[in-house]
Amino acid sequence: MMETPAQSPTLVAIFLIVIVAGAFVLAGLTFRTMRQKRQVNARLQPEGKPQKREAYPARSRASVVEALGRRFTDPDSQELTKLRFRLMKAGYYSRSAPYIFIGLRFVALIVPQLLLLSLWPLIDQHMPQNGLLLSSAALGIISFVAPSFLLDKKVAKREEEYRNGFPDMMDLMVACVEAGLSLDGAVQRVSEELSQRYPHLSDHLKIMNLETRAGRARVEAWKNFADRLGLDEARALATMLRQSEELGTSVGETLRVFAADMREKRMLYAEEKALALPAKLVVPLILFVFPALLVILMMPAVVRMVDVFAQT
Repeated sequence: MMETPAQSPTLVAIFLIVIVAGAFVLAGLTFRTMRQKRQVNARLQPEGKPQKREAYPARSRASVVEALGRRFTDPDSQELTKLRFRLMKAGYYSRSAPYIFIGLRFVALIVPQLLLLSLWPLIDQHMPQNGLLLSSAALGIISFVAPSFLLDKKVAKREEEYRNGFPDMMDLMVACVEAGLSLDGAVQRVSEELSQRYPHLSDHLKIMNLETRAGRARVEAWKNFADRLGLDEARALATMLRQSEELGTSVGETLRVFAADMREKRMLYAEEKALALPAKLVVPLILFVFPALLVILMMPAVVRMVDVFAQT
């Protein structure tokens, strides 16, 4: 069925509504990130230096979203615990982070719907019969899925950084332990060395070091470290250190064997990505390269045939 001229503005309007909904979600996440950066900068300022006060503090704005999230959340539910764990893996360690996330999702659901209703009298004449219902459903689905999708993307990006930096961390720990440092001292030293190349992995090492200083058992601190990273390699390291401590074996030898295994796994991972490259290039080659080659190879023959048929 051919597209009528009245349907073209309809598609444009739906596309604009989708873009506006995505912009609201991105604006909320950007605001959250900027607020955290301002808090970190405020903590790093000297004590004697006066801090500037905002006319409308960011905390009051975030508290509104947090209160909205608390209103629609059960504090003792398993879903909230899972969400808190996902946010920790993405780098959000605040106790109020799950409530803010739920509040932002609620705002992302409501604000686009209100915007759609306010703009509907202007675009009603260009929309189909059930355009309002379809647009509202599309906005609702996008607004509900977009926050989780962005959170999963951030978690995947963090895990990729952890996976890339884990072999380097193990090599540095082996060097520090063999140089005479204790395991806790090696963790502190490695966290300082990795702060430039892998800052988020360095932050997790610093958190683990603070846990051990606060009196938490080393085995439990390493287990929490592995849970925060979400890597199988980190869980295997925590298990090996626990077994080494229980059996009384050398920590340096254990770390050396594990570091060699990590280097081998990183090489295998690089080879796997290299071998998967030809399969990923098949679709771009078929869609873009092969048609251009066919045109370049066949065009001279086509032009010559056109000239021959024109003369005959």
